[in-house]
Amino acid sequence: MSKGMYVPKESQPKQGAGAAKVKDGKRKIVAQNKKARHDYAIIDVYEAGLVLSGTEVKSLRQGRASLTDGFVQIDGNEAWLHNAHIPEYSQGTWTNHSVRRKRKLLLHREEIDKLEAKTQETGHTIVPLALYFKDGRAKAEIALARGKKEYDKRQTLREKQDRRESDRAIAAAKRKQRAQ
Repeated sequence: MSKGMYVPKESQPKQGAGAAKVKDGKRKIVAQNKKARHDYAIIDVYEAGLVLSGTEVKSLRQGRASLTDGFVQIDGNEAWLHNAHIPEYSQGTWTNHSVRRKRKLLLHREEIDKLEAKTQETGHTIVPLALYFKDGRAKAEIALARGKKEYDKRQTLREKQDRRESDRAIAAAKRKQRAQ
């Protein structure tokens, strides 16, 4: 650049520690529904935005939420998250939210239509898997799922246990090989 040329402040290189503040899309998980992965066979997973009040966001940022009894229902071409427990914000006043109110999920029209068509089939439901923050915005990971039978749950546990045992055996063999 020449000496007398004007350069707008936005295009000037930034200085200091705050210069490298770039959104990297990492997820900060607030709550997970591990029971859902055990009780249901997950068919398809979606990411949905959440419509929240200010105290709900503050409570989530403290890392307090539960999805154990949560479910998703489609009413009037809108998706709603029911029974998700977000506790009251401790510093809140009369503006605090109700703990188990239904919360609107933000999805594309095609996604809502697809989910609604699939839930009309027997045995299909929509369950929340996780609540998290992505780029500062609250998101919910929801899944189209089919309920597992009891023998399916046992088989899944057995496969997980077999995988764990084989991994231990491989690790022990590697340790033994390194020791020699």
